[in-house]
Amino acid sequence: MLMLSGMYIHIPFCLNKCNYCDFLSFKSTDEEREKYVTALIKEINMYPKFPLETVYFGGGTPSLLTPEQVNRVLANLDIKENSEVTLEVNPKTVTLEKFKLFKKAGINRVSIGIQSFNDKMLKVLGRLHSSNEGSEAFYLARKAGFDNISLDLMFSLPNQTLDDLKADLNHLFALKPEHFSIYSLIWEEGTDFFAKLEAGIYKETDNDLEASMYELIIEEAKKNGYIHYEISNFCLPGKRAIHNTKYWQNEEYLGIGIGASGYYNNIRYKNVLKIPEYYAKISDNIKPILEEEFIDSHEKEIYEYILGLRVIPDGIVPKGKYIDLCNKLVDDGFLIRDNLRYTLSSKGVLMANDVFDKFI
Repeated sequence: MLMLSGMYIHIPFCLNKCNYCDFLSFKSTDEEREKYVTALIKEINMYPKFPLETVYFGGGTPSLLTPEQVNRVLANLDIKENSEVTLEVNPKTVTLEKFKLFKKAGINRVSIGIQSFNDKMLKVLGRLHSSNEGSEAFYLARKAGFDNISLDLMFSLPNQTLDDLKADLNHLFALKPEHFSIYSLIWEEGTDFFAKLEAGIYKETDNDLEASMYELIIEEAKKNGYIHYEISNFCLPGKRAIHNTKYWQNEEYLGIGIGASGYYNNIRYKNVLKIPEYYAKISDNIKPILEEEFIDSHEKEIYEYILGLRVIPDGIVPKGKYIDLCNKLVDDGFLIRDNLRYTLSSKGVLMANDVFDKFI
């Protein structure tokens, strides 16, 4: 078992609910955020102090917190030198001064939720920022001294064309972030998008078009010097997301905050989903865990293969019966074998979920 060295901290607050989003998030006041930060610190102190290599503030919109609140959370952690400390950012919530103060507070990597550089598409998505404001947030982060910036984009959006996607990618590569993540739209029940899908207002993207979009992303990223190192993630050399890589390497990490997931002491757990219940548990000095699953050695091995294959250049070294399965996937064109190591082929990347299902 590798020593636990990562922590995810969930900040559930947002300016508004985006039309596609089913994440655990809601509006808040200054007082609510202050109360939540106090509870987070109490939860953190319910666990042993581990020397952390990565800390990730995800959400929601973590940049709604003040730099002082972020600093207070970080002050309760044992963070190793040269660790990666990431904060997710909404362009509408930051200024140059705030970026500078986040950096001073201990943040050294920001992930900016751009989603699209197309103003019409941003309105469809329910984002509050414009394309210009998205770019401006990137420039402000640079000006504040951040040299490790990730941008989030989406594709396969309602009525999006290949040309629309190409324009988004051109805009992205002109900024030259160290890292970007790009996700295809998932139609989640309970969202505004899903209601419009059911009403026939929106249609799902044709499978062939979505595959062409994904291939275009991979091709354009490579042309611009990016490494496709995970299914949805691309980076310049040496700029992988260290925290997320811990997930894909099946390492243990603590999940802190309402709805956060963690993996600790061979147990995968999820925290409670209702804020009053979260506060009540914290007040009673009880870990706010909703559900737990013990991971035995067999399940751990399966997780290692499925998650490990996501890291495209690294792949997996299977054992036992899984060697035969991997050889079959090589014969079918889904994997490539290099000595003992197996990685996804181009075909395997396009059909990754089907490949992962073979291990379950």
